[in-house]
Amino acid sequence: MARAHRGAHAMFTSEKKRSGRLRLFLDTADVAAWRTWLPTGVFYGVTTNPTLLERAKATRCDAGALAELAREAFRLGADEVQLQTWGGKDVDALAQRGATLAAIDPRVVVKVPITEAGARAAHLLVQDGHRVTMTGVYATHQVVSAAALGAAYAAPYLGRMNDVGIDGMEAVMDMQCIVDALESDLRVLVASVREVGEVAKLAAAGVDTFTVSPGVAEQMFAEPLTQKAAEDFEAAAERWS
Repeated sequence: MARAHRGAHAMFTSEKKRSGRLRLFLDTADVAAWRTWLPTGVFYGVTTNPTLLERAKATRCDAGALAELAREAFRLGADEVQLQTWGGKDVDALAQRGATLAAIDPRVVVKVPITEAGARAAHLLVQDGHRVTMTGVYATHQVVSAAALGAAYAAPYLGRMNDVGIDGMEAVMDMQCIVDALESDLRVLVASVREVGEVAKLAAAGVDTFTVSPGVAEQMFAEPLTQKAAEDFEAAAERWS
């Protein structure tokens, strides 16, 4: 994998070589978290939305500020950045802002809520050649709509589904079955992941795209038995050197 060193930080080129279909994203607008986790090479990119922007106090929902935020993610090694359009029920506003976000960089994917207005706006964006993620997915049939629109991703909220009494794991598996049965290029982008075991279980069922919080990213590297094994290796190397 090609790497370029710029300043004090090791940056990755956008031409990463990756095998298989698996894509892991960081679900945060916190640049400090990007700096921690993107250099591991595990994460394909970052996903954001207005709630995450507010939580991170990263930037306002402003096209110019979001452009700079996206450029920072690309500088840190992201292959893809997902930015969400806004505009409520105003289809033109959703589509126009989405087109402005897509124009930032070809690697930007525009997130659009899977409402009726969102579908109309996403249709306009797709017609113009922009990639979209239909977000806020709670029901399996919404994946059918996303596939019909030609969306690149549909993002179900696993944890939030569980919170309202929906079996999120079963629903996400059903969504992946639908995509497979349709032979669609749509990716089921699982969001609202609460713990890393959910990623492993869904991956075993054929789900290949996830976006996780910095807390879940930390869980991915926090296996105590692995840490103990690494310490034992280091101790042996020290004794035998």
